[in-house]
Amino acid sequence: MDKTSVLIADDHQIVREGLLKVLQASDEFEVIGQATNGREAIELAKLHRPQVVIVDIQMPDVDGIETTATITRQVPMSNVVILSSYDQDEYIYKSLQAGAKSYALKGDNIEVLLEVVRAAARGKSLLPPHIATRLVNRIAAPQPDSGLTAREVEVLKLLAEGLRNKEIGEALHITERTVKNHVAKIITKLNVKSRTEAVSYAIKNKLIELK
Repeated sequence: MDKTSVLIADDHQIVREGLLKVLQASDEFEVIGQATNGREAIELAKLHRPQVVIVDIQMPDVDGIETTATITRQVPMSNVVILSSYDQDEYIYKSLQAGAKSYALKGDNIEVLLEVVRAAARGKSLLPPHIATRLVNRIAAPQPDSGLTAREVEVLKLLAEGLRNKEIGEALHITERTVKNHVAKIITKLNVKSRTEAVSYAIKNKLIELK
């Protein structure tokens, strides 16, 4: 029976060594390389084309989310599993959006990690129960009804990026006066007092998402 090839990417040596011991303790896996940062992980993935790449979300040079997106795009036969110390929702969602097959925590049971690696090797997504539950709850939660039009959301996103009215107009191919009208409507609909408050409200309530 062929072993599942795995690449480990984490900037902490103790974590890499711990993962290596866990995987080597099973006859199912073969660790074909270790990376200490995102850029190295991408290069090793291109070179060895492992079935699974275990990626830490916070790494120097290139972070885990960008590393995941790049490997998913450039080495599609390699499936990424995020292994992180961070339990925040946004890290989870952005990792999955980038193409990760799973998101596990470093405090999870060893068997949980092995199960998500096994699933990833088959090209399947498997989320630990506590992560899956949070995703379901997040999706099921009612979203605030802002009443904003699609164009107003576009303007709001550009406001959040720090663009001025003239720059927003140029980006959207509309007049500066039209931009001012959109901004005024946004402020009214969100019941805030300024552009800054509008942006803050939109980010807090997830009406827009910054890149």
